[in-house]
Amino acid sequence: MKFLLVLLLIPLFTIPAFAESQTLSTDKGTLDVKLSYEDIKPGELTRLPIEFINPMLQKTQVHVDYRIMITESGETIFQTPSLIHTSEGIINGFKFEFPQDGTYNMKIGVEGILFTPITEETVSFDIVVGEVSVQPINPYEEEGGGCLIATATYGSEMAPQVQQLRELRDNTMLQTNSGIVFMSGFNQFYYSFSPIVADFEREQPIFKEIMKVSLTPMLSSLSLLNYVNIDSEQEMLGYGISLIILNLGMYIGLPAFGIVKFIQLRRKLVQMWKF
Repeated sequence: MKFLLVLLLIPLFTIPAFAESQTLSTDKGTLDVKLSYEDIKPGELTRLPIEFINPMLQKTQVHVDYRIMITESGETIFQTPSLIHTSEGIINGFKFEFPQDGTYNMKIGVEGILFTPITEETVSFDIVVGEVSVQPINPYEEEGGGCLIATATYGSEMAPQVQQLRELRDNTMLQTNSGIVFMSGFNQFYYSFSPIVADFEREQPIFKEIMKVSLTPMLSSLSLLNYVNIDSEQEMLGYGISLIILNLGMYIGLPAFGIVKFIQLRRKLVQMWKF
């Protein structure tokens, strides 16, 4: 019994110490950067491990030259004095003391890979410190926030497809009350699974290509909103419902129709072989 109890307790001691992690691509998609951190308390040193990942190989990228800058409300409160080199691609020793509660931005700039200088690529992480950190952060609530799945699929928040989704949200959906209500409900559903899908895309390049093909019909249908003027709640509802029906037809109706036709054809061939 004691032996079984020890076996049950082992997982409790092997759970990673870092409760939070974010993985984002640099603005040009050359690297993925993973930032991890435990519960952050103002006035105490917090370890912030950083890992550079080759998105094609899904392995740690060795020999990276980088810079770090941390800001609060647009004011720089920390920056590395010069370019830093990591031979392992993982930085475990970086610690920072957040002075007070609030939202901080940590910007990491990459300027060299495998001893070869590159045009600087950056990635930014929002870190919430204090009581507000227990509330989930919804990237869509901030202007310019990105779509996790689309960003992972197309490799960068600056990709045209991601920009299209962002502009549609900001310039069309959020301009009407019905659009705001829809986005609120959609976000709760979307962010319940999108981080898992985005991480799986980064780990499986084949799945990433499948997602590109799968998202193309939806993006094409959404682009229709660029050619119409939506000036009222009724128009927003009308166009919105029409697009939902259109996408249901493309993603469910057409495959179902194809399956039915395939079954019918198969039955005919079986009957022909019998004769």
